[in-house]
Amino acid sequence: MRMNDALLGAILLGFAGWVWWLTTYFPAFPGQDYGPNLFPRILAAGIGLCALTLLLRGLRARQPLLVVEGWMAQPARLASFLLIPGAALAYILLSDPLGFIPTAFLLLLGLFLWFQARPAVALPVAAGMTLLVHWFFAGLMRVPLPRGILDSVL
Repeated sequence: MRMNDALLGAILLGFAGWVWWLTTYFPAFPGQDYGPNLFPRILAAGIGLCALTLLLRGLRARQPLLVVEGWMAQPARLASFLLIPGAALAYILLSDPLGFIPTAFLLLLGLFLWFQARPAVALPVAAGMTLLVHWFFAGLMRVPLPRGILDSVL
C-alpha cells in the first residue's frame, strides 16, 4: 500500500492539532512563565510544520491518495501485516489481567511461530527476551509492570 504525501500530511496535521488541543488542559505552574505544556506544544508545532510540507508536496504531485498493492489481496500477508498492531492491542488488553511476563511470552512465542521460527528456537528466545525486557524495565529502570496472575510470586 502506498500513501500519497498529502494524505499522510493531513493525518499528521490532525495529530499535531490534537496534541496541541490536549495541552490546553495541562495545569499551569504558579510563578513560572512556562508549564508542562511547553514541550508537547513544541513537538506538535514541529510535527505540524512537517505535516504541512508533506501536504503541500502531495497536493502538487497530483497522484492518487492511496494505492493498494497486490500483497494486500493475499490473506496470509495481510494477516502478517495486521498481526503486529494486533499484538500491541492484545498486550494492552491482556497485560493487566495476565501480567507482563505471561502476556509478553505468549505474544512473542505466537509471533515467532507465525513467522515460521522453529519451536526449538522460538521457545527459549521468547522466554529469554521476556525476562530480559522485564529485568530492564522493572529492575533497572524501576518501571512498574503489571504482575497479573504472578502477583503472589513477584
